[in-house]
Amino acid sequence: MPFDKGRFRLSMGIVALDLDEWLQPDEYFYKELLEKEALLANQKSEVFQSIQGSQLAQQEVLDLIIDYMNRFHSELLRIDGDKIFVDGIRRNFSRKEFTEMPLDLAGRLVQEDLCLMAPGDTGYTLEAASLCFPSRWRLIDKIGKRMVDIHSPVPDYENKLARPVDRFFDKLDINKPVWRVNWSLTDDPDLYQPIRKTSTDYSRSINSKNAGDLIFLRCERQTLRRLPHTGWILFNIKTYVDKVSALVCQPEALVALAHSVKNMSTDMQQYKNIAPYRKQLLEYLDVTHRQCLDV
Repeated sequence: MPFDKGRFRLSMGIVALDLDEWLQPDEYFYKELLEKEALLANQKSEVFQSIQGSQLAQQEVLDLIIDYMNRFHSELLRIDGDKIFVDGIRRNFSRKEFTEMPLDLAGRLVQEDLCLMAPGDTGYTLEAASLCFPSRWRLIDKIGKRMVDIHSPVPDYENKLARPVDRFFDKLDINKPVWRVNWSLTDDPDLYQPIRKTSTDYSRSINSKNAGDLIFLRCERQTLRRLPHTGWILFNIKTYVDKVSALVCQPEALVALAHSVKNMSTDMQQYKNIAPYRKQLLEYLDVTHRQCLDV
């Protein structure tokens, strides 16, 4: 669980990454690839963007992904020269068709979203991304921007994290990739969530009895690695969504989540859209925890 003993802290929380576990395909692999394909077909500018000059780094990412999937998950992708076959959904791709935008093809082969950050005189900027499963942010609004500008809506980011993140990016070693977990709560289980809700109407049906089934825990497993040839940084995001009620048999997790929500600043509650149903959620967590102890 992505809760630090019930304390909510704005921190990087990075852990060393074993590259053998870089990508994590699961039982939703084909379902999510089809969802990506539909988004790219119907609203591509919202989920894929690239800036001229990023092609070499994009190609480097594609090569790394194909190599990884071929070595560790060859049952999911089949490589035959220029062709890449995803037999489980009866799709095949030609690498030649993606020469100008290799990252587009890379994003169609994995569940993870892919963001490419380039170093520059003013810090790292987002130069290309395949982002089909955003958590309340629009790629088209962030492309070409610096890290601090990308994270401007996050309370206290500029004061507490901007400099540490920039320093970390500068020092990230090719041979020392890392991963971290980000989490939020939502009443919407959809993976594609580009818009931040501002109305409280959607939470009126949530009460202390049904909160566990109407509120979802959304976790992002984020990996960062420096590309060996271009030196750019690849930021991967694998999104997991489950009902809060999935914690029903985990009393320690129920307590940790409740403490994290209680200790969260008002600004952060608003940012994470927790405020409208905070009371109902805490009541649900408390009752469910007591029921767990009584079993």
